Amino acid sequence: MCFCYILFSQSLNKYYIGHSCEDLNERLRKHLSDHKGFTSKAKDWIIIHRENYNSKSEAYKREKEIKAWKSKSKILQLIKNSAE
Repeated sequence: MCFCYILFSQSLNKYYIGHSCEDLNERLRKHLSDHKGFTSKAKDWIIIHRENYNSKSEAYKREKEIKAWKSKSKILQLIKNSAE
């Protein structure tokens, strides 16, 4: 199972969109660890949205689609709709 996921950092008021085929809790742990990259800027990331996919290529395609929106309001609508 692979995932497209969205993280949120309250301290940065930012979203991060990614994909992975590993356990999402383990992936989150890596985002929260000391490393270089965008998510290293905060230690309060939480998973606020996830979508399941059968392949890495499908998850990556969805990640690229969401990132192409370049719209915080569209991301918020996606999160809201998934919570209903």
